[in-house]
Order: sequence, then structure tokens, then C-alpha cells
Amino acid sequence: MTYYGKSLKISIYGGSHDSEIGLVAENLPAGIVIDCDSLLTFMERRAPGHNRFSTSRKESDRPVFLSGVDEIMTTNGEVLRAVIRNENQRSGDYASLVNIPRPSHADYPAIIKSGGAVDLRGGGHFSGRLTSLMCVIGGILKDELARRGIFIGAHIEAVGGVQDNRFDPISVTKNDFEKILCREFPVINEEAGERMMAVIDDARMELDSVGGVVECAIVGLPVGLGEHIFDGMESRIASAVFSIPAVKGIEFGAGFASATMRGSENNDPYVTDGSTVTTKTNNAGGICGGMTTGMPLIFRAAVKPTPSIGKEQDSVNLRTMENVKMTVTGRHDPCIVQRAVPVFEAVAAIAVFDALLDREDMER
Repeated sequence: MTYYGKSLKISIYGGSHDSEIGLVAENLPAGIVIDCDSLLTFMERRAPGHNRFSTSRKESDRPVFLSGVDEIMTTNGEVLRAVIRNENQRSGDYASLVNIPRPSHADYPAIIKSGGAVDLRGGGHFSGRLTSLMCVIGGILKDELARRGIFIGAHIEAVGGVQDNRFDPISVTKNDFEKILCREFPVINEEAGERMMAVIDDARMELDSVGGVVECAIVGLPVGLGEHIFDGMESRIASAVFSIPAVKGIEFGAGFASATMRGSENNDPYVTDGSTVTTKTNNAGGICGGMTTGMPLIFRAAVKPTPSIGKEQDSVNLRTMENVKMTVTGRHDPCIVQRAVPVFEAVAAIAVFDALLDREDMER
């Protein structure tokens, strides 16, 4: 079992076609109120089967809390355990793929690592299905952070080369996040969203898929949260973000564009109104030396195209060691970026909350 977190320890278990998948969260403080309506609304944004841009597999994604909460849904300081029942598996869709690894899936390295003793139905425990559990704990912590004045929001920054507007790196607020939540397709510029949907539709009709970029922002953070080197906020967030299947890259602030700038262009000059220190620009993405600067913390992550596509592809029959042609059947997203947006918010909340717990521990 693998864990995320330094003060907060989170582990996730189970596979896409198991009877249930589960979450264990250790060292969660007592007194955190779980707003069940808010949590289910948050998880609904990730759930499958709601439109033509996602898999037709329908799952209720309602968490069942087994421990760690009292009768009024408030954490009690014990280990939090929650499960989600899998209700709509079609394992037969994967019967023909036992010996034929799907291109760009975890199948081949997992088979070799396990000696063949691995369940890959629906992707097994490598499946994006497990991100629903990230949304359980992340949704709880996102609400708790909001009570503390820290707000997190995300949107689709790009799909298949079509760009949305980006968050204002200086003045993005929770109101900007709320506007996105009112839209079925999570973008800032609705016209760009229409063009993105057309790109996804084209890929779907051609039995193909498309990837994109998600941009996430966090506002209301205190100055100085995080540590240097291994415990910097970039390190914490990047580690959490790369736990999301299909993520292939991340950048903070100006990111890779900063490599083309001079120092005079990339530096963020400090200014004050007499009481508060801010910066004129925010190329650093709200982090310097691993610590938050008080400016909006902004990052973007690249999400690869869904590897399960209906087009014929090349693979290998591992039993006969022959080159073969194969087609992935079953129900799959032509683009997972839309459903990934709340997952990015969830893992950002987990990373920030863990860092806050670290700071509280040091201050005791």
C-alpha cells in the first residue's frame, strides 16, 4: 500500500472492477465538518456517464464512511475509512486482453512486475476510477480550507490545441471559481469551450481521443507555507498531481515559458500599499524557495489522451510472443480532461492541508 502525505497519511486501495474501492486517511484532525451535500455535488463533477464527452459507465460514487466520523458527520480524530461500491462493471469487455497489453496503459509493466498476477479489468488499481476517492478526501479538505479563507478552483486551459483564457495571475478570486462552477463545461471563455467540445466530438466520432491541460489556482494562502528542497510546495503539489493517472507534465506560474525570458522579465517586483506586500507580476506562480508568497498559487498540468480508443492498434501477444493487431472495446472517455478538473482541485487541497498540518505541528 502506498501513501501520500507527511503529517496527513492517505492511502487508496482496490481496482476498477472490484466490488468496492477504499480510502484510508490517518492523522486527520477532529472537528472537521463533512457537508455531505457539498461533497456529493463536488464528486458529481468527476462522475462518469453524464454527457457524450465521458464514458457511458454510470456509477453513483456515493462514499460510505466506515470510521473516523461521528453521527453528525464530523471527524473524530480516529482513522477515516471510506468506501465506494462499484456498481456498473462489464468485466467481459476485457476478456480478450489477458495476454495482449493495451498501448500506453499500465498493462505491460504491471504484468511483468507481478509475474502475471495482476487484475487489469478496467485498468485495475491503475484506473482513473480511483480518483473518485481522491475527490472524497480532497472534497472534505477543500471545504475545510474554504472555512479557513483558502479557496481552490480549476478549469480546462486547453483541449487538443484549443486554448481557454487563463486565470489572472494577480487578481484571480473565489468569484472566478464560482463562475466556472455554473457552467456545464468548466472553462472561463465559453466560446473556447464550444470549440473544445467540437474537437472532442470529432475525436469520438473517429474512435479516437484527445488530451488537454488543466489550470488550477489557490488563493488566500498565508505567506511562508512550505519548506525548502524536498518539502517545498512545488514538490508537494507535483507529487499529488502525478498521482492522477494520465498526467504527463506540470508547470507553476510562467513555467516552461520562463526558460525563454531574461531575469528582468521573469522576476516579480515587490510593491506595497503601506500595509501589504505583493508583486507586480506572478511568474513564480505564488511560490519562491518552496514557500508561498501570498500571491495566487497557480499551476497547470498536461493530461494525455485517453489510451483506450476504438481504432485498431499494434501490440504483442505475450503468450505467443507474436506481433498482433488489437482493438480496445468497452466504455471509455474520448477526453478525460473535463472530469479531471475536480480531481486537480482535490489533490491541491490535500497537498495544502498537509502542509498546513506540518506548520501547525512545528508551531506547537
